[in-house]
Amino acid sequence: MDVERIREQYRQSGMVGRVGFGTMPAIVVVDFINGLTDPRYPLGAGMDAEVLATRRLLDAGRAAGVLIVFMTVAYEPHLRDAGLFIKKAPGLRHQILGTPAVAVDERLAREPGEPLLVKKFQSSFFGTPLASILTAAGVDTCIIAGCVTSGCVRATACDAMQHGFRAILPVECVADRAPEPHLANLLDMDSKIADVVSLEETIAYLAALAAKPERAPTVARR
Repeated sequence: MDVERIREQYRQSGMVGRVGFGTMPAIVVVDFINGLTDPRYPLGAGMDAEVLATRRLLDAGRAAGVLIVFMTVAYEPHLRDAGLFIKKAPGLRHQILGTPAVAVDERLAREPGEPLLVKKFQSSFFGTPLASILTAAGVDTCIIAGCVTSGCVRATACDAMQHGFRAILPVECVADRAPEPHLANLLDMDSKIADVVSLEETIAYLAALAAKPERAPTVARR
């Protein structure tokens, strides 16, 4: 795939703008849960590098006192709450509430003050209180990590933008099961929906926030 040719074609069509970082970020971690990050599960894949990169992102966010929200996809044992999604992705039948499959990957060291929201479909916003939580916290920037790039990450980024949040994707912190959809969706999202940036740029932004003496933590630590 000729990325630069496509990017230039998009640019000539009036796309590839930038939204930039705002002043009050939150980090949303999409589905970095055992059922997707552990290859022993039907939907699982090797995402070690992206999970460890996200741990670095979270450590920087915690130091800056930003709101961190985790998402998981989980269903009742009867699966009626999965709608038609279960027909397109039968592997979801293993994502049952209360089982290890829907638990956050322990390498991310989720803290007690960091909400864990349950979603039923791809977008982290659809049918969840995520937008209300972000709005109540005064968030203007949604830094998105997780999986998969071509599915739940993309749907979350699109809805973040549509809800009025600046969508930022640290490229090292998002994963997919195959490189082709991963790269194609990063290119497309960077052109139309979100800013795809480096982890180092994102950490530098969070470090600058942490250095501001007037900044109070968004989330109370326990």
